[in-house]
Amino acid sequence: MYVCICNGVTDHQIREAAVDGCMTVAELTMRTGCGATCGSCLDMAGDLLAKARNTHGLPLPVLGSLQAA
Repeated sequence: MYVCICNGVTDHQIREAAVDGCMTVAELTMRTGCGATCGSCLDMAGDLLAKARNTHGLPLPVLGSLQAA
């Protein structure tokens, strides 16, 4: 789905940016152009970026690394 009509940025591109380490909406705008023209998509883009980061950004604990002192 297109999130930023002005610059042709899709939800897939936003998720890819999150996987590639994009942390903020400002960085997303720099990488993709999303929101750079009129800005009406920034709320939705920010929500998608946050959701994608939460999905992909959780490190798994290493088993056995939590030993009692």
